[in-house]
Amino acid sequence: MFEFQSTMSEEYEDRFDEERVLSRKALSDETDEPQLRPRRWGEYFGQEKVKANLGIAIEATKARRESLDHILLYGPPGLGKTTLAGIIAHELGVEMRITSGPAIERQGDLAAILTNLQEHDVLFIDEIHRLNRTVEEVLYPAMEDYALDILIGKGPSARSIRLDLPRFTLIGATTRAGLLTSPLRDRFGMIQRLDLYAPSEIAQILSRYAALLGVGIDEDGLRELSARCRGTPRVAIRLLRRMRDYAQVKGDNMVNRAICEMGLSALEIDPVGLDGNDRLIMRVMAEMYDGGPVGLDTLAASTGEDAVTIEDIYEPYLMQIGFIAKTPRGRILTRGGFDHLGLPFIERNARNIGDAGQVSLQEILESG
Repeated sequence: MFEFQSTMSEEYEDRFDEERVLSRKALSDETDEPQLRPRRWGEYFGQEKVKANLGIAIEATKARRESLDHILLYGPPGLGKTTLAGIIAHELGVEMRITSGPAIERQGDLAAILTNLQEHDVLFIDEIHRLNRTVEEVLYPAMEDYALDILIGKGPSARSIRLDLPRFTLIGATTRAGLLTSPLRDRFGMIQRLDLYAPSEIAQILSRYAALLGVGIDEDGLRELSARCRGTPRVAIRLLRRMRDYAQVKGDNMVNRAICEMGLSALEIDPVGLDGNDRLIMRVMAEMYDGGPVGLDTLAASTGEDAVTIEDIYEPYLMQIGFIAKTPRGRILTRGGFDHLGLPFIERNARNIGDAGQVSLQEILESG
C-alpha cells in the first residue's frame, strides 16, 4: 500500500511540476538536450569533489583493465546525474545503456537488458529507487557475482539455472536515496552526492550552452540567470532558452541585463529565483498566520495547493535559502522571508526558531 501511494504521489508531482519554468525535472519540450550535454570532463563544470573521486577510480580501472565499481549518484533533480554517467562511459571507452526504474516492470525485462550487455559496459538506471522489489532482487547476484539466476518451469519440476554475465558497471541515479533498500545500497562501491551549483559554476555552464545555441550573452546576463536558477543547471539552461526568445524578438540576439529583466519579470521570477507560487505561500504564512507556525494541511487549504505539492516542490527550496523553517509546531516564516516580502518581522517567530533547535528527537519524529 505504501509503495502504491508513493508512486501515485510522484506521478502527480511529475505532472504538476511540468507546468513550472523553475521545475528541476526535465520538460517534454527539451528533446534536443542530449545532443548538447557534455561528453568529457573538461566540458563538465562544477561538482569538483565528485569529479576528482570518479576520475581517480576511472584511471585506476583503465590501468587494471577491469570494470568500474558500481556507482550511486544522488541529489536533487537537474544537477547532471545522467550527464555524469555519460561522461563516465565515454572516459571508459564503453557503451552506456539507459533505462529507468519504472520502465523495468518484470524480472524478464531486466534479464533481457543484462544479457545484452558487453564486457565493461555501463548500465544506467535512472530513478532507481522506484524499481519493483521483485525486479530489484535480480540485481543482487548480478551486481555482486555477475550472474543471473533464472527459474525454469513451475511447481515441483521447477529448477534454477545460473547464467554468467559480462562484468559491467551499474550506475544508479536517484533523488531520494533514503528510499533505497539497504541490500541494494550496500552493493554500490561508490556513493556520490551531487550538490547545488555555485553562481560562478552556473555561469560557466551557461556560457558553453549559449555558444552551442548560437546566442550571445554578456556578463550581466550571466549574472542575472546564475542568481535566479536555484543553483540548478537544468533550470539555468531553460531560462537561457526563454531569454533567447526575448533577445531574438525584443533585442539584437544578445542576452543582457535589460533582456533578462524583461523576460524574467514576465515569467514572475524574482532576483532569488522564486516564482509567484513560492511568494504566495510565503505571503499567506505572513499575512494570515503572522508568520506561523502553521500546519501543512492548513497551509494547503489556505493556498489552494495540494499538501504533497507544497512539501515536495515548493518547500525544499524555500527551506534551503532560509525563508521557511520547519518546527514541531508547524512551518514558520523566518526573518529572511519577511524581509524578502518587504513586510515587518514579527518578533515572536524568533522564539519559535530558537525552540526548534532544542526540541527532543522524539518530538521531531512524532511531528513528521
